[in-house]
Amino acid sequence: MKIFLLLFYFTITSELSAQTSPVEGLRHKTPDNYALTNATIVVSPTHTIDRGTVVVRNGHIASVSADSAVPPDAYPINAKGLYIYAGFIEPFSDYGIPKTPAAPGSNDDDKPHPTIDRKGALSWNGAIHAEREATKIFTPDENEAEKLRSQGFCIAQTADLDGIFRGTSCIASLGKGLPNDKIIPATSFQFISFDKGGSKQDYPSSLMGSIALIRQTFYDAQWYEQAQAAYARNHGQSHPETNDALAVLIPTVHKSQGILFDCNDVLNLFRAKKIGDEFNLSMILKGSGYEFQRIDAIKDLHDTLIIPVNFPEAPDVSTPESETEVSFADLKKWDEAPANPARLEQASIPFTFTSHGLKDIKSFLANIRKGIDYGLSEPAALAALTTVPASVCGIANIAGTIEPGKLADFIVASGPIFAEKTTIYSVWIDGHKYEVNPAPEIEPRGKWDIAITQTDSKKPKQRVTILFHLDISGEQSAPEGTISNIGDKKSKITSFNVSRHNVSFDFTGDSLDREGMIRLSGTMNADTASGFGNLGDGETIYWTATRTENYSPKPDTTVKKKNLAPLFPIVYPDKAFGITKMPDQPHEVAITNAKIWTSADQGIIDSATIVFGDGKIKEVGKNISVPSDATIIDGGGRDVTAGIIDEHSHINISGDVNEGAEAVSSEVRIGDVVDDEDISIYWQLAGGTTISQLLHGSANPIGGQCQVIKHRWGSLPEEMKMKEAPGTIKFALGENVKQSNWGDYFTTRYPQTRMGVREIIRDEFQSAREYENRWKEWKKHPSKDSVPPRRDLKLDAIVEILNGERFIHVHSYVAPEILMLTRLAEEFGFHICTFTHVLEGYKVAPELKKDGAMASTFSDWWDYKFEVYDAIPYNAAMMEKEGIVTTVNSDDPEMGRRLNQEAAKSVKYGGLPEEEAIKLCTINGAKQLHVEKYVGSLVAGKDADIVLWDGNPLSAHAKVLQTWIDGRKYFDRDDDKKMADDVRRERAALVAKILAEKKPATLQGPDNETKKGKERDND
Repeated sequence: MKIFLLLFYFTITSELSAQTSPVEGLRHKTPDNYALTNATIVVSPTHTIDRGTVVVRNGHIASVSADSAVPPDAYPINAKGLYIYAGFIEPFSDYGIPKTPAAPGSNDDDKPHPTIDRKGALSWNGAIHAEREATKIFTPDENEAEKLRSQGFCIAQTADLDGIFRGTSCIASLGKGLPNDKIIPATSFQFISFDKGGSKQDYPSSLMGSIALIRQTFYDAQWYEQAQAAYARNHGQSHPETNDALAVLIPTVHKSQGILFDCNDVLNLFRAKKIGDEFNLSMILKGSGYEFQRIDAIKDLHDTLIIPVNFPEAPDVSTPESETEVSFADLKKWDEAPANPARLEQASIPFTFTSHGLKDIKSFLANIRKGIDYGLSEPAALAALTTVPASVCGIANIAGTIEPGKLADFIVASGPIFAEKTTIYSVWIDGHKYEVNPAPEIEPRGKWDIAITQTDSKKPKQRVTILFHLDISGEQSAPEGTISNIGDKKSKITSFNVSRHNVSFDFTGDSLDREGMIRLSGTMNADTASGFGNLGDGETIYWTATRTENYSPKPDTTVKKKNLAPLFPIVYPDKAFGITKMPDQPHEVAITNAKIWTSADQGIIDSATIVFGDGKIKEVGKNISVPSDATIIDGGGRDVTAGIIDEHSHINISGDVNEGAEAVSSEVRIGDVVDDEDISIYWQLAGGTTISQLLHGSANPIGGQCQVIKHRWGSLPEEMKMKEAPGTIKFALGENVKQSNWGDYFTTRYPQTRMGVREIIRDEFQSAREYENRWKEWKKHPSKDSVPPRRDLKLDAIVEILNGERFIHVHSYVAPEILMLTRLAEEFGFHICTFTHVLEGYKVAPELKKDGAMASTFSDWWDYKFEVYDAIPYNAAMMEKEGIVTTVNSDDPEMGRRLNQEAAKSVKYGGLPEEEAIKLCTINGAKQLHVEKYVGSLVAGKDADIVLWDGNPLSAHAKVLQTWIDGRKYFDRDDDKKMADDVRRERAALVAKILAEKKPATLQGPDNETKKGKERDND
C-alpha cells in the first residue's frame, strides 16, 4: 500500500508540473526528492542550524530541521562539514535580455537627429521604451547564468537597461530551461534612468533634459488616462492619440507598480527622489557605490538602495609623473569606497547588492568580503544578498531564506560563505543541482606509503617493488606535496590533480635516483590507491598506496584583514578643501575699524563698524556700540564690501550647460542639476563672490530656467538655492541660436536666420497665451466627458513670463536684435528683465532705459566673433550713466572670482566713481535677480553676505581675507592655507597606502576617470 501511494504521489506531482510545451520523447518522472543531511544550515541572516537536514521535494523545500532523519522518498546526500545558504538574488541586471546597439558612431554623430522613425503607437522620443516587457524578450543565457551561479546567485531581476524609460522587468530563475519555465511570477518594476542610452535622437542632450523628459512623460501619463477615459465616455470629440508607452505608465502614477531608478551618481539619487515626490511614486534607487559621501542626506530619503560593489581600482601613482594626473578626490574615493556598505549599515539604510558594473563578476564575493573587512557585519551582508533583494523583488514569500514551502534555491559551500578560502561547490535552483566547483569525492591529503613496481635494472626480466613515502597537503581542491624514498631524499610534486576518484601526479626522479619526470595516475579511495605510470625513459610502471596518517590542517597563521578603515574622515564635498561641518552662525560678530563700502545711500564709510549675527546685518556705521558678547574682528583699516553677485555664470552644473537639441527648451531647469562638488564655488568664495545666477547656455532662442544660488560650500544643491529669488529664464539671440558656427550639417533646424529667431519666440508666446486660455476655460467648466488640456512644461514656463512670475535674462549682442525683443515683449505686455552681454547696449541705451530693461555686460571682451566687433570697454559706464541698472558678469569660472576687477575697469573706461563702480558687482546684480531686499548692500536687516579685503576691492592687488554668507564664514585665507597643507599631507598618506598594497593600476571607467588639467589644479 505504501509503495502504491508513493508511486501515485510521484505521478500526480509530475503531471501537475507539466508545462504547455509538447513533450519530446518519454516523459520525465524521476523523483526530484533529496535530503541533505549533517550540514550547517544558515536558514536566514539571523538563524543557523548547526547539524541539520534540508529536504527538497519537487523543486521546493519540504522541510528544514535539526533532525537527521531522511524521508523514505528522498535520496540522501551526506553534507557533513558543508554549509548551506539561501541562494543569492540579483536585483538589477539585463540577464537574458538582448543588448541594444550602442549610440551612433562618430561619422554619424555630426548629423542632427531631431526625430525618430516610429512604428506602432510608440513614444515620440527614442529614449522612451516604457512599453517594453522583459517577459516578451527574455531568453535564458546559460553562459551568463553560469557566471552568476559561480557567485551564488539563483535568481535575477532583469530588464532592458537601455534608454530613459526602459520598460518593465521580470524575475528569472538562473537554471536551464525555456523562458516560460524560468520566469517567476512576481510584481514587475518600470526601470528608469537619466541616460538616453542608444537613442539616436538628439533630445535630450543633457542631464537636465533627461529630467524634464521624465517629468513631462509622467504628466503625459496622467493626462493620457484622463483623456482616454473621457473619450470612452464621449466619442463626439477628437480622439486622443494612442500611446503604448503612456498606457504602460498609468500603474506607476497610481503606485500600483514600482519604479526602479538607476542613479549612477550620488546627486542623482536626490534628483530621482525629487521626481518621485513630485508624482508620489513608489521607488527603489540603484546607487553608485559612493553613497558614503552624503550618508546623512541619503538616510533622509527613506528608500531602499541597490548598491554596486565595483570598488575603484587603485590609481596609478607608480611614478611622480603619473601621480600628478590623479586628483585628491579620486584618491579618497579609492580609499573610502570599500567602507560604503558598512556606513550604510551603520546609518540603518536598507540596501541590497548588485553585481552590475563589475568588469569581472568573479570579483563580486571578494568585494563583499572586502566590505566586511571594512566594517560591514556578516548578517547585514547576507541579508543584502538574500532577504532584502527578495523583498525588493516581491518574492520574499518564495525566496531569500531556507524555509518550507520556498523554492529549493540554495548554495552548498565548503565553509562560511564570507570566509576567504570558502569554495562554492554547487548551487541548487528549483531543486536541481548545478555544479560550480565540484567538491572532491575523496580526501587525498595525508601521509601514504606508496609501492612502485618496475623492471629490475640488474635483472631486466624481473620486476622489483620500491617503497616511497607520499605526503600530500595544501587545499583539498588543489593538493600539493612531496615524495621521498627510504633514505629521505625528497622530490616536490609538480602537479597533483583530483577528479572524483581519479588522481594523477608528477614529480622529478632526480632526487630519488631516477632520471627524468615520473608520471603516475590511477584511482583513490578513502585509504587505498593504485594505478600505473611512466618513468622518464618511457617504461610503464605500476603502483599501489596505503594511507598511514590522516590529514591535519596546520593552524592558519595568515594575518586577517579585519577592522580596516579609510585613512581620513569624510568632508563635504569629499575632495580638496571640503569641510567637516557647516560653518557656525555666531549670534554677534563685529568688524571694527574698517572702510565699509555699503553699496547703499551711505556710500563708503571710513573707520566704521559693521555688526551682524544670526545671519543678518544688525548695524552699520560710525560710533557703534559693540555688544559685549560679540566676536570682534579688527579691520585694521581694511575694506569691507557686500558679497559680490554674478548675474551670468555656468559653474557647478552637472552635465551639459545646454539642452541644445531643440530651439525651445523652456521645460529644462538648471535647478535640477546644481552640482555642489564643483571647486569653482570655493574658488569664487576666495574672490568674494557669494551669489551666482546659473544660466542655461545660449544654444536656443528660448533656453532653460535659471537658478540663483548662494555659494554655501559644503551644502547640498537644494541648500545652495536662494529661495527668495523669483524664477528666471535664459533667452538668446544672435549667431549661436541660428547655429551659425555649428558645422555644415546644422542647417535644417529652425531658425536659421535672425528673422526666424523673432518668429519662433513670438510663436511660443502666442502658443502660451492660447494654452493658458484653454486651461482657464477648462477650469471654468471641468467635465469628465471632455478630453482635458495636456500639461506642457515648455508652455508653463512661458505662461509664467507673460504673468510676470518669471523674468527673462537674454544673451544678446547687436543693437537691432535688442530692440526687436523689447518690441516683442511690449506686444505681449511684459518687459525684458536683463539683457546679458549686451555689448552694443551703448547704442540703444535710451531705448533700454525707456523700456525698463537692465543690462549685464562684459567689461572688455571683443573680437572673439563677428557679432561682437563693435564692443567697447566704455559700455558699462555709458549704460550706467544713462540710468540703466548695469552689472559686469563673468560667463567664466575664472572671471567669476575677479568681478571686483571687472567692475574697476569702468573707473578707467568711463570714469565711474569708485562707490558707483562697486555697485556693478553688488547691489545692481541683486536688483537684476530681484533679491535686492535681501542682499547686495550692507544695510541693517539684509543677509550678512560680507567680504573682508586686505585693500581697496577695486585694486588688482586686493585679496579676500574672509567671505561670510548668512553670517557664516565660508572662506578664511588663514584656514585656506591650513587646508592646503592638510590636503598635501593626506594626499601623501593615500599615495603611500596605494604603494604599500603594490597594486597600482591605471584608472578606468566613468566612475573613476583620471582627472587632468584644471581638475588636478582644483586639489
